[in-house]
Amino acid sequence: MIGGSRVRLNTWQQTAVAVGSAVGALLDPRRADLIAALGETTGKPAFERVLERMRQSTEGRAVLLERPRVISANVGHAWDLPPNTFGAAYARFMGSRNFSPDDRPPVRFMDTDELAYVAMRARELHDFWHTLFDLPTNLIGESALKVIEFEQMYLPMCMLSVIGGTARFNPKQRKLFYQHYFPWAIRAGMQCTDLMCVYYERHFDEDLEELRRKLGIIPAPAAP
Repeated sequence: MIGGSRVRLNTWQQTAVAVGSAVGALLDPRRADLIAALGETTGKPAFERVLERMRQSTEGRAVLLERPRVISANVGHAWDLPPNTFGAAYARFMGSRNFSPDDRPPVRFMDTDELAYVAMRARELHDFWHTLFDLPTNLIGESALKVIEFEQMYLPMCMLSVIGGTARFNPKQRKLFYQHYFPWAIRAGMQCTDLMCVYYERHFDEDLEELRRKLGIIPAPAAP
């Protein structure tokens, strides 16, 4: 289910939810539901632009037509693929962290089914991007990926997440992020293909390094 129970908000309600979600997410970054609500209530124009780009792309149109979901029932075969493939790399990423693709919160605040799907798709692709860019799931890795996501989609939530994440860095982490990861993320986000227009599930059986080259993806450099 893309939206468990979608809610239509007027402008004032949308503002209230956005502000409340932003404050709550800053106080507790582990609240995925608040981060999701913030992304939806502030991101409609960005998701509309993403939708238009997907309509102009061959793979993007296929995604919109078939509406694949990144859930266990659909991606479980990745665990059986050869170790050099993208699918196997994704399975290792998820398995080593005991993550489940079924844990993403539903979309609640999008106006149309199509926008709701685009918002859900962006949410569900996050772990694919971690795998392809070879980013850890610690605060530095998540902040770096949000920089790339902002460059790709211009979602305000991504920039707010970077600001909130970097505010929690200690001096050593802050220096590492801004000297090492931030410049790489800017370059990586500009160089790679339109990440929302890729039908990732169709590339599960491809060699990981070949797929990275095809998509123009620069993996994160090793920390000094």
